[in-house]
Amino acid sequence: MSFKLPELGYAYDALEPNIDARTMEIHHTKHHNGYTNNLNNAIAGTDLENKSIEDILENLDMKNGAVRNNGGGFYNHSLFWSVMNPEDKGRLSGELKDAIDAAFGSFDEFKTVFAKAAGTRFGSGWAWLCVHKGGKVEVCSTPNQDNPLMPNSDFGGTPILGLDVWEHAYYLNYQNRRPDYVQAFFNVINWNEVERRFAAAK
Repeated sequence: MSFKLPELGYAYDALEPNIDARTMEIHHTKHHNGYTNNLNNAIAGTDLENKSIEDILENLDMKNGAVRNNGGGFYNHSLFWSVMNPEDKGRLSGELKDAIDAAFGSFDEFKTVFAKAAGTRFGSGWAWLCVHKGGKVEVCSTPNQDNPLMPNSDFGGTPILGLDVWEHAYYLNYQNRRPDYVQAFFNVINWNEVERRFAAAK
């Protein structure tokens, strides 16, 4: 069984002006497609071939660079596309809002902490909102295509919101203005999907 490049569920220009169509098209058809194909090649003929991506990452041999980088790239981008939506975004509410308020004091403070995690990640990587068993949430950041599911993570938990801060995710439109890109991301978060992931993982 091989992994397939997931569809976005919306047009490449649907997130404009927050994220431009050309970036979305290149990011999806080139970068994510490349991770997908390379992951399939890396697991072909191995005992990983019939496992879910979550199983692969949670039990990863961190020395296996091909699976680490491409498995992470496949999973991270799949989550990224799903937690954005141009229209039916919903709003932060219910148990997830309560968990964020409990962890950070307010939604505004959460945004500040998340933006700092994304803005201060040196080089390439990701910012995450994760949930631990029991419902406690935490913000963290990982380098390259690593994520909190992997064995080397200092944080753990299940990612329910992720922001790609590799330059390929924003440079055509924002150049070196990563903080502007991070703020724009808050305009397109699909809170319905984040809340669904929170309920499933907690």
